[in-house]
Amino acid sequence: MTGFDLTELLAERGGERYALHTRHLNHQLPRMLHTIGFDKVYERAEGAYFWDADGQDYLDMLAGFGVMGLGRHHPVVRQALHDVLDAQLADLTRFDCQPLPGLLAEKLLSHTPHLDRVFFGNSGTEAVETALKFARYATSRPRILYCTHAFHGLTTGSLSVNGEDGFRDGFAPLLPDTAVELGDLAALERELKRGDVAGFVVEPVQGKGVHPAPPGFLRAAQELLHRHKALLIADEVQTGLGRTGDFFAYQHEDGVEPDLVCVAKALSGGYVPVGATLGKDWIFKKVYSSMDRVLVHSASFGANAQAMAAGLAVLSVLEDEKLVVGARRTGELLRSRLAELIPRYELLHDVRGRGLMIGIEFGRPKSLGLRSRWTMLQTARKGLFAQMVVVPLLQRHRILTQVSGDHLEVIKLIPPLIIGEREVDRFVEAFTAVMDDAHGGGGLMWDFGRTLVKQAVANR
Repeated sequence: MTGFDLTELLAERGGERYALHTRHLNHQLPRMLHTIGFDKVYERAEGAYFWDADGQDYLDMLAGFGVMGLGRHHPVVRQALHDVLDAQLADLTRFDCQPLPGLLAEKLLSHTPHLDRVFFGNSGTEAVETALKFARYATSRPRILYCTHAFHGLTTGSLSVNGEDGFRDGFAPLLPDTAVELGDLAALERELKRGDVAGFVVEPVQGKGVHPAPPGFLRAAQELLHRHKALLIADEVQTGLGRTGDFFAYQHEDGVEPDLVCVAKALSGGYVPVGATLGKDWIFKKVYSSMDRVLVHSASFGANAQAMAAGLAVLSVLEDEKLVVGARRTGELLRSRLAELIPRYELLHDVRGRGLMIGIEFGRPKSLGLRSRWTMLQTARKGLFAQMVVVPLLQRHRILTQVSGDHLEVIKLIPPLIIGEREVDRFVEAFTAVMDDAHGGGGLMWDFGRTLVKQAVANR
């Protein structure tokens, strides 16, 4: 038989994966992976685990930056996608109204009853772009406020509300938006008094560094915004759909009702990219104010049947398997187990977060020997110690994690919501072993640290 055979193609050329990336894609990715020893070859994945060609399992505490909220290849989502493909729906005709988008919107809105309508796009950054456009149009004002250290995406509009210069450098001019510190109500009010602010976009838990909004901040910010006729935009792209132990992270604080909410990542089930912007009825009716404006904001692949089916299956699984409550319970267990280690290790300074979004922060030790090694790393490049922890977690203990941001001594844990006590035990035991090694004063870990220092110096 002739024609396309995916299985055969992968069998013939799958071994070229790193070479193909080096030649045709972002050449720095394989270079980085080779440097830190992350250039693994994973053969398959299921739930919260990967397996390599030798059959060794790897615990995933990263979940594809939060995309794999249900873990990989959840059977309910897989079946939904098989079903929607087999149904051969008349999808994306552009001139009809298919049932799946309406059903998914209805289900999403049931979790935030003060909102009324949904726009479906294809990603988190599109969801944010939609919110920025809608806020500007609805208020007839140009400026958006955001937080320092925020991350809302990398397309031009969302980049304008990105709080990290490393992502913004070289892409100016951007939109004339303004940063305030998370929790700084005085700065927020000072900007609002200028009268040109359309809205304030905020992550209820900042992904970079894992910093929850201070208690009472979101409610007070909402009151200030509404007093000045501006909108509260909650970016729940990473924190939403149960990640923090409530369906949306803003729901941790009573009385908070954002005007616009951005959702993506886990809604995909890990299969079909999807983004959603939830909003109040009056905002949508102002944007889509007449039939002439029916396509004033749209997305070519938005609300496609496969994405909608995946989203509906994800919401069903979250409810049926009680994963939101499970994330809260398992997150509290993991966070408390890690926090108990703080008195034991002088390099370990803080454990924070909500639900299954946890930050582990390292800091300057007190003892002279460790302090000299710490200073060596900090002089070369801040963030190298956290990288020194991430690497042995993978190489020696087969656990995948990430440093929480550039120049940060913080590891972020955002595992699939399906993990339980077994995975908590495995991570804590591995983390304890790595910290024992780090505090031992020598060995492979600090040898690797010197390698990182040389690399950091060479890249200056």
